[in-house]
Amino acid sequence: MRLTYDPKHNIGYLRLHEKTAQVETIRVSDEMNVDIAPDGTVYGIELLNANDQLQAEDDGNLVIINEAAGQGMAFPLAVREEPAKYGTGRKKVSGRH
Repeated sequence: MRLTYDPKHNIGYLRLHEKTAQVETIRVSDEMNVDIAPDGTVYGIELLNANDQLQAEDDGNLVIINEAAGQGMAFPLAVREEPAKYGTGRKKVSGRH
């Protein structure tokens, strides 16, 4: 599984499987598409306007929880623009690790 983010187009993609067959893209909403194979396998989920969606909860972190073990980890996700100090412009801060 892989989550990618394209800041130029503000699109996130959660790939669940490598595409090994032709997929159909189903528009779920104005901000989400799902790629599905003819056998019903979901290959991926595309998030349009991804920054807003990825930052909506958990302070913009991807939170992975192993419910059986009761353990979890958080990873920063989205690229955010923050004002530079003293109002001298803007800078990009990457949350990728």
